[in-house]
Amino acid sequence: MQHGAVKGSGSCPLLGRNQESLPPPTKSSSYQSQPRSLKCIHSGKWKTLPFQFSAGSHLSTWPAYASGQAVLQNSQPCCDPEKRSSEQASLTIAKPRYLEQMESYLREEVQALDLTKDNAQELKLQVPKGKVHGKRRHLWPLLEENKLCMPYREIFEFFIEAFKTYKPLLSAIKNEYEITLDVQREKIRALEPLKSMFATVSDKCTQKISALKKEENAKIKTLMKEKLYLLKLIDKMKEEKASLQAQVNKLQKNVAEEYLHYRNECDARKLLLADLNEMRSQQLEMTLHQTQDIKSEDIVKLTLALKIARRDLTKAQVELNTMKADYGDVVPRRDFESQEKKYSDLCQQTETLQKDFDQLQKEYDTLLEVHGETVEERNRFYNELQQVLRSSTPRPDWAKCAGVVPGGVDRWRFLAEGKTSNQLVDLLLEEMGAAVLREKDFFPGLGKGDKVPVYLRYEGQVKNRKLNKKNVVNILKDLWKERISAHQQTGWQSSLPEFFLSYLQKRYGDASAFEMAYSIYESVKLYRSNHVMNLSYDILTGKVDEGVYHGLNQMLSNLLKELTAIDSSNSGAVTSKQFNLALRAAFPLKSNEHVQELIEASKCKAESAEDLIFYTALFNEDAEGNTEPFVVKVWNQYVAEKQDYLRELQNELGHVIEVKVDDLKTALYAIDPTIDDLTMDNYIYLAYQVPKEELEQAVPLPLETIIEKLLAGDIRRAGPLPEEASRPAPEEGEPRDYDYY
Repeated sequence: MQHGAVKGSGSCPLLGRNQESLPPPTKSSSYQSQPRSLKCIHSGKWKTLPFQFSAGSHLSTWPAYASGQAVLQNSQPCCDPEKRSSEQASLTIAKPRYLEQMESYLREEVQALDLTKDNAQELKLQVPKGKVHGKRRHLWPLLEENKLCMPYREIFEFFIEAFKTYKPLLSAIKNEYEITLDVQREKIRALEPLKSMFATVSDKCTQKISALKKEENAKIKTLMKEKLYLLKLIDKMKEEKASLQAQVNKLQKNVAEEYLHYRNECDARKLLLADLNEMRSQQLEMTLHQTQDIKSEDIVKLTLALKIARRDLTKAQVELNTMKADYGDVVPRRDFESQEKKYSDLCQQTETLQKDFDQLQKEYDTLLEVHGETVEERNRFYNELQQVLRSSTPRPDWAKCAGVVPGGVDRWRFLAEGKTSNQLVDLLLEEMGAAVLREKDFFPGLGKGDKVPVYLRYEGQVKNRKLNKKNVVNILKDLWKERISAHQQTGWQSSLPEFFLSYLQKRYGDASAFEMAYSIYESVKLYRSNHVMNLSYDILTGKVDEGVYHGLNQMLSNLLKELTAIDSSNSGAVTSKQFNLALRAAFPLKSNEHVQELIEASKCKAESAEDLIFYTALFNEDAEGNTEPFVVKVWNQYVAEKQDYLRELQNELGHVIEVKVDDLKTALYAIDPTIDDLTMDNYIYLAYQVPKEELEQAVPLPLETIIEKLLAGDIRRAGPLPEEASRPAPEEGEPRDYDYY
């Protein structure tokens, strides 16, 4: 029964999939027609498979619905239990031997193929060698190249030959598939050149993309920079926006205030308009009442009034034309009054100028008379001068001194410029003394007595170093610098004579110190016209206190500071007004006359015709220590002011013979009420030369001694005068009381 069913189905294992959907055959009639349909299997034309795939005279039977592992793989666990039991029973049925041989052959052939190649799928379906014909002859090169048998194709052909009934259909299906495969292969072969072209185009496109990427990167960098710039610009604009917003807020506030102000004004105007409208309505009401009254009058009366009004209008027009004709050239009254006022002003000015002219004429006549008298007086004085010149001793000819003074005429002119006769005599004596001093080789020692200054205590002959004026001035300047430096470091530990000796010993040695001391001493004693040498000599000899030198330098330093402060451009020059202000600031107690004298002294060597004073040049010194006239004038005024101050003190103590400490304090407070305690103590110490602790036991001194000691120190007024001095100051050059300078 099973064998007949297999033959009647006309199926093979490869066609089992098409028959899976068919219902299973019944046991009664399904297997009766199978012997007739399998006659082809027993025919002699059957081609035996390789490796003895034939099953003899007929095919082995096997149920078509039993698909072996395929059914097992497609089974579902949730299917019907009866169906599952029938399927499990079918799996126990063994496969036909012929089917197993074909599957084994197919498995071996497939395993023999090289499936790693790209055309492995084609190799499975290619036509075997010897069976290619017709349109597929072009596949021979491929088959010759592969030289392999195609197992699936052979198995399929075996099935076509085995089942004669379905051979035409299966052959047609096979041919259509082969034709379709050939068409696809032709298309693939035609597309092979496009593959290389595609690769070339792909490379070009890749290069273009790379170039575009580079360009885009450059553009991106540029855009990034632009972005950063724009961000900065945005920040800046935000700041400006904030600033503008602040301004807008402020303006809004101002606008609000103005709006409130204008609103108040608007309300006020509305109130005024309301008042005006009310007044106008009242006027209209009055007018309406008047009109109603007029209308109530008689029409005849109104007509007569109109005629009279027209007649008056004609009369007024005639008068107007007459007035225009008569007064067309007449000026308005306001212009006439304006011109009349100008005329009166000019008349007054003319009268004033005439009076001034008459006054000037009188003054001119007076000046002419005075001039005549002055001419007569001049002639008289001239005659008297001639008589005096004939009767008096003639003035010396100072030009003759040029032959005696070293340096000749030029040096003498330089030295004698601007000096009086007394100063020229002193200058001539200095030059003669310098010549005598240069001729000396030794100085006699003054011994070692107590009255001899410490720097001159030497016995025997002292060598003359023959120092010139320039060398002496340089040594003295260096001495004062060292003195000030030592004071800043250690204070006043020794007097100037002792410091002078130690300075010379330190600089020139013990052997040469006294030689330098004697040479400098003789030089400063000789050159009394030089400011530095004269003051140094007075201090070294004890005639003047050392504080005078420091006080004068402090005055000049304060003045220079004031001038530098007022010179905002640092040009070294100030105007006369600025110079006057600086003098007032540095010397607040100077009188107007003294300030004017200093201004004139500052202009004696003016370098510019403009109103400028080069203040830096006023403090210069030449190589021999000679100062400018301005510094000399400051020194002379300092001396004069000190002498005036002491003269007032002497007048205040005029009735006292022996001056006590309390008397001196009382007198100082009387002439200088603003003096402070420290300055008072310094003045008392200068007068009595005793410490502050011993002032109570100080011995009274004569007035002359007190004045002399104070005159030798740095004495100046601390505050303004309590009242103007009644006696004028003596003229310059006249002798002064206690004049030691």
